[in-house]
Amino acid sequence: MKEIRFSDHAQLKMEVLASHEISIDPNFVIETVRSQDLLETGEVDKLIAQKRLDENLVLRVVYREFNAFILIVTLYPGRRSRYEKDYL
Repeated sequence: MKEIRFSDHAQLKMEVLASHEISIDPNFVIETVRSQDLLETGEVDKLIAQKRLDENLVLRVVYREFNAFILIVTLYPGRRSRYEKDYL
């Protein structure tokens, strides 16, 4: 299993979210990449893994996969209604 690394931006993003009372556990971010509910392709070799946070929110993790490791570029919470087509 590849090592998962967090970019400086991703680490800062978790701190900013925590300051707004949205605490994202780094282990949940790793779980999102390894066992996502949804996987999309992003721009230029980036992938977006998504996992449900609660009834209304999902966590979206943008990352790049290299031969030796996976780099988390950024992450953000989003409304399920925006990212899940079957959400009612």
